[in-house]
Amino acid sequence: MTKKQFLDDTITRRLIVTVALAAGVTLLLLELFFLFGGRWTKPDIQETGLPGQVATVIRMTEAAPAASRPALTQAAATDQLRFGWYAPGSLIAKALREGDYRAAEIDQGWAFLKPYLARRPEKLAVFQEDNPVSQLPGLPYDRTVFHDAYFAAVQFDDGSWILCIALQRFWGLYAFERFCLEAVLLSLWIIAVSAIASRQLSRPIEHLAHGVRNLGAQPRLVPLSESGPREIRLVAETINAMQAQIRKFVTDRTTMLAAISHDLRTPLTRIRLRGEFIDDTGQQKLLFRDVDEMQAMIDGALSFFRDDAAREENTMFDLSNLLQTIAYDYGDQGHDVRFSGPVRTGYNGPPYALRRVFANLVENAIKYATPPEIVLAPGPDGSVKIIVRDDGPGLPETAVHTVFEPYFRLDKSRNRQTGGVGLGLTSARNIIRALGGDIAMQNRDGGGLDVCVSLPGPR
Repeated sequence: MTKKQFLDDTITRRLIVTVALAAGVTLLLLELFFLFGGRWTKPDIQETGLPGQVATVIRMTEAAPAASRPALTQAAATDQLRFGWYAPGSLIAKALREGDYRAAEIDQGWAFLKPYLARRPEKLAVFQEDNPVSQLPGLPYDRTVFHDAYFAAVQFDDGSWILCIALQRFWGLYAFERFCLEAVLLSLWIIAVSAIASRQLSRPIEHLAHGVRNLGAQPRLVPLSESGPREIRLVAETINAMQAQIRKFVTDRTTMLAAISHDLRTPLTRIRLRGEFIDDTGQQKLLFRDVDEMQAMIDGALSFFRDDAAREENTMFDLSNLLQTIAYDYGDQGHDVRFSGPVRTGYNGPPYALRRVFANLVENAIKYATPPEIVLAPGPDGSVKIIVRDDGPGLPETAVHTVFEPYFRLDKSRNRQTGGVGLGLTSARNIIRALGGDIAMQNRDGGGLDVCVSLPGPR
């Protein structure tokens, strides 16, 4: 990798920098941990040599004559350890023999001493400052100075006792505790580093995916931002170039269709004028009906291909009032269209395009089923859900999705009296999806059809 390639913002460079920073932060945290970690960072008790040192004093004292044992234990004392020997009948020996100790501490103490002693003593005592035995007078340490002493005592075969006192804890966690702590810290650190690294690498891809998603829903949006790592920029540049070609293709197609529509209107007008001279009234009506149907097909196709919804600017309007107005308009025509929902619902979108969508859905329900009910349900995030619900026979399950395909009609005839040219629902779906929403049809169990329109909140 050359210097220029490294200085350029690439995914490779981001990965190298992230890993390097993670390693640096790891070293820094380790230094801080050993500096301020307290006993967590101290070596394990076996690593300090304490069990071996204590076991050595125990073996030497047991092998020495009884008269020499007090002097031997006193000579074995260090800045960290104190030793004392107590004859069988002494007060401290009796207290050590009759004391109450925790079984877990006894087992752990023997586990430390076992590698250094030939056999387990008949009696072993392990305790701390909270045990009453530690309060006995005459123990070989200053209780006013050392408040966190640890005690281990072993009874010899002759009934005497040797007591070892660690004045303060100079060892760290035990092996199992240390393993658990290291495993937890390592897991947390791996998760943290992985999250940071993946975020550095995934954020540009997420931005690109979000831009592509919006671009797919609204092709006339501004081009994608060509920023981020070099690889992401190349993808954005490619998508922008492709989108420009698509826009040019759509523009050329719409221009061509507009020209065809304009050219077809002239001969259609001439056909209508010539039809006026037909003496047979019945044939004349049939001809005029065919001309009107051809004109409607041309206008419908042209309106669909122009994609009028994408050209209309979004504005804030009262969606409840728009739906109520549609219901009132059809009510004036004698159709019992009902509205259910809030009195006022503000929404930012293309009002005229949405009016065409819901008017088309209501008109389809009236034509093929029953006058519907329009149900408006605003969401907490500013999104809205509108259901056009009728009580008709519903749709065949195979047609629930295919009804949105261009030129699809359940009635295969092209009779104008039975419906349009099959572009109304397709246009409605395009309008809704261009806004980031969706439209779907669902048969109700009790009969009837629900046309559900979901519109997103502000973005």
